[in-house]
Amino acid sequence: MAKLSTELDRTFLQSDRTDPVKLRDLFELAGERTFGFLFVLLSLPSALPLPAPGYSVPFGILLFVLAVQLLLGSKQPWLPEKWLNRDFDRATIQGFLTKGMPWLQRIEIFSRPRLTVICTSRIGHTVLGLTIVLLSISMMIPIPGTNTVPAMGIFAIGFGLLDDDGFVASIGLTIGAIGLTLTSLILRFGYEAVSAGIDVLKAAIKAAF
Repeated sequence: MAKLSTELDRTFLQSDRTDPVKLRDLFELAGERTFGFLFVLLSLPSALPLPAPGYSVPFGILLFVLAVQLLLGSKQPWLPEKWLNRDFDRATIQGFLTKGMPWLQRIEIFSRPRLTVICTSRIGHTVLGLTIVLLSISMMIPIPGTNTVPAMGIFAIGFGLLDDDGFVASIGLTIGAIGLTLTSLILRFGYEAVSAGIDVLKAAIKAAF
C-alpha cells in the first residue's frame, strides 16, 4: 500500500478537480487503515502552525466521535450518512496539505512498526482512544492556545496507529499530555497569563544556554 503522503499528493494535489471534498472521500481513501489515517488527516489543519478558522471545532467533533469508537473497541469507524456527505472546500484542503506534506514525509521516513502492542492491543486502543477523546475536546474550545498542541498529539498518535509504531504513538501521548496541561492552565489562569509565563520560560532557557 502506498505511503500516506503519496496517496494524498495523487488524490488532492495532482488532481485537476475543483469540486468540494466530501468526508466520504476521506473514508474511502483511508481503506484498511481507517482510524490512524483519519486521525492524521482530520488533525492536520489544526496541528499546523497557521490559522485554521472554522476547522478545529467540526474536525474536533469528528475526532471525538471516532476516538470514542476506538475506545469502545470498534474495528471500523462509522459516521452518519449526513456527516459523510458534508462538503469541504477542495482549495482549502489542498492548502493545508501543501503546508503539511513536508511534515508527513519526514515522519514517514522515521516511522516503522515497533512496540506494536501499543497500537494493536485492546489496552493500547483504550489508552490512545481516551487520550484522543480528551485532546479533541480541547480542540473544540474556542480559545487561542487550546488547539494546536492537542492536534499535534492526535496527529502523532494517528501516525502511530497508521504504521503500528508504538514509539511514535508514545510521542503523541507525551505531546498530548503537554497540550492538556497547557489547556488546563489557560482555562485556569487565562491565555494572556499563560502566554506571558511561557515567554518568561523561553527567555530563561535561552539565557541558560
